Amino acid sequence: MSFYLREAWNAYPCSPNSATHMVAISGRKAEIFHLGFIAWLNVEVRRLSTGIPGLDALLRGGIPEGFFVALVGMPGTGKTITCLHFVWAGLRAGESAIYVTTEESRESIVRQAAQFKMDFQSALESGRLVIIDALMREKEDEWTLRELAVEEMLSRIIEAKKKLGRNARRLVIDSMSAFWLRAPVKAREDSYTVKRILNKWGFTIMATSQYAITTGSAFGWGLEHIADGIIHFKRRMINSVLTRYIIIEKMRQTAHDLRAWEIKIEDGVGVVVVKPLERRLEDESLPEKVQKKIKTHSEEFSLE
Repeated sequence: MSFYLREAWNAYPCSPNSATHMVAISGRKAEIFHLGFIAWLNVEVRRLSTGIPGLDALLRGGIPEGFFVALVGMPGTGKTITCLHFVWAGLRAGESAIYVTTEESRESIVRQAAQFKMDFQSALESGRLVIIDALMREKEDEWTLRELAVEEMLSRIIEAKKKLGRNARRLVIDSMSAFWLRAPVKAREDSYTVKRILNKWGFTIMATSQYAITTGSAFGWGLEHIADGIIHFKRRMINSVLTRYIIIEKMRQTAHDLRAWEIKIEDGVGVVVVKPLERRLEDESLPEKVQKKIKTHSEEFSLE
């Protein structure tokens, strides 16, 4: 019996005389396939819609429930709007949701959602949405962080979950980068703490992480290491026009699309997935003049 089949048999034991397994004999080998294990392999993963049809298609239907997904990239690439879509998809489905904002005020998040015809204000008033504000508001309320600390944020999230109940399945933290601006070395430790504690509360999480404009790299390496999924938001100038695009770099339990896809942010709609980028990803790292020189030298070398 092969290693994998033996592991399957041990995980799903049954009597050798049971009708729930079959024996395949080939030469001197006999391998037992437990039908329960085969059925387990074919079970569909329960997924939550991102609220963006084109992105759902790239993810084979959405984000697997219970996942911690990192949205990473430079400012202005569409991360926050994607988070708005995710929360709005849940609210439209009758769920409740929690949104933590560390770089915009609660009012700003509500106004931005309204720009894309997402009525967060009504959800707040009906008690189905909690927006935890970390911007040190002049007048504190129940959902305001007194200090920008991971521990206090977790405490508020858990309080909100208890208030909203089991129907609160979606959580956004936008962004995690704010918590380690003074100490990037804590990024990985804080990210692990957040995932470990919130995993017990039945959330599917979108958390954003800012990359530096100058280098295009993270301030600290945290979310990427602990995330179940990573969606990288990028931008570049093409023919003097700002072009935004995404790459799904990782999504467990998902045969996701591996190409770079152009996205647009349309007023009244939000994020729209347009088409795959035609140029190679590696082209973006070098100026066009340098690429031409490399190509010329390569051709000359091949002729020698």
